[in-house]
Amino acid sequence: TKTRYVPGTLFSVNNTTAANVPDLFARNERLVCLFDTVYGKAAVVMVGAMIVAGIETVATGKISRTDDIQEAEHNMSFEKGDELGRFYLGSTAIVILPKGAKADWQDSMKADSVVKMGQLLGVANTP
Repeated sequence: TKTRYVPGTLFSVNNTTAANVPDLFARNERLVCLFDTVYGKAAVVMVGAMIVAGIETVATGKISRTDDIQEAEHNMSFEKGDELGRFYLGSTAIVILPKGAKADWQDSMKADSVVKMGQLLGVANTP
């Protein structure tokens, strides 16, 4: 329903920097993608990193780095398995579910997991 680009630094994102750089994910450049779901409002936060050359989504196209917050509203629907976007060289995506939503995450989903396109993250429980 909405995207918000938030400028920031481009610290490397790995276990070492996550443990040693306070508020790493809130300080790095990021694109917040907001959704209305059957479970309530949810978000995917795409976090930039030192060698990430760019973030692109189907809603926004390639994001241009600026010093300004950029917001846009979108009238889009996604089906299971649809592409949301991509990083150029990879980075971190944080999934935020609404309060009370439950998900059965795959055992392979750990803080430092590498996720491949189409990989099952988990199964949401019906509201």
